[in-house]
Amino acid sequence: MASRFMRELTLRQLRALAAVHRDRSVTAAARKLNLTQPAVTLQIRNLQALAGLPLIQRTSDGMLLTDAGREVLALTERIEAAIADCETSLEMMAGKTAGKISIGAVSTSKYFVPFMISGFSKLYPKVDVSLFIGNRQEIGNALRGYDLDFAIMGRPPADIEMDVRLIGDHPHVIIAPTSHRLARKSRLALSDLADETFLLREPGSGTRGLMEQLFETARVRPNLGMAMSSNETIKQAVIAGLGIAFISAHTVATELDERRLVTLDVAGLPVVRQWFVLSRKDKVLLPPARAMLEFLAARGSQFLPRTHGRVRITRTSVRGRRG
Repeated sequence: MASRFMRELTLRQLRALAAVHRDRSVTAAARKLNLTQPAVTLQIRNLQALAGLPLIQRTSDGMLLTDAGREVLALTERIEAAIADCETSLEMMAGKTAGKISIGAVSTSKYFVPFMISGFSKLYPKVDVSLFIGNRQEIGNALRGYDLDFAIMGRPPADIEMDVRLIGDHPHVIIAPTSHRLARKSRLALSDLADETFLLREPGSGTRGLMEQLFETARVRPNLGMAMSSNETIKQAVIAGLGIAFISAHTVATELDERRLVTLDVAGLPVVRQWFVLSRKDKVLLPPARAMLEFLAARGSQFLPRTHGRVRITRTSVRGRRG
């Protein structure tokens, strides 16, 4: 009975029972439901057959529920409450005032993405935003699996049709301890760093890929040291004197201000790429997610760390292509 009850139960049957309980009359219930009396009677009869028990009894006071009928009525009330909650949530989503958004961000962007979320949340406090941080490869995989509404990263994945919106510039620099022998040198060439040990990000990181491209173009083979999975670890290792590093300027703003690190004055640096907010073209975005996408495209640059005065530009920035 239970499996058939779950399989064949309908909302019409439950509402017919609730109406008969409320009005104590099949005739009155039919009028409220805009149905004929035989139609309501049929719904009740079918519901009783599914329950395997009588749900209504006739009395001098009208149609009353049996104990089994009251149990089914309680189910009806729970279902109606759930439907009302869902309807309210859908209305709020349509009005962009509530809902859930799933964002992915490459690890380098974690220094400013929380401020972007905070700015959006001040406008839409009831929207629940979840954030997944990973390297470029991990974010790409999450986009391929439709796990994210959109992502904040640099170069978009080449194998996915993306809707791409520019946020702003993303400069990359070479950092060293303030006591480094080259810290006060000007107009260094990349070849001047050939004997330095470079600490680098793990395979799959966009920063590592950009560094490899930079040295390959200059035909310089750097001395590669330890690979690390986080910018924080790289910064601390550089401060400790374990090597120097090619890194996003947006990750070292605090350390440069506190003079725990310095950017080396290398010709051609900073290498400037861009930050984008991007979503799959075939991903259906509900109004809250689309509102945040538009917010980041219009105002996202306001939340990027300030680099002017921290990054020494030796010549016109080298800008990367979007793809």
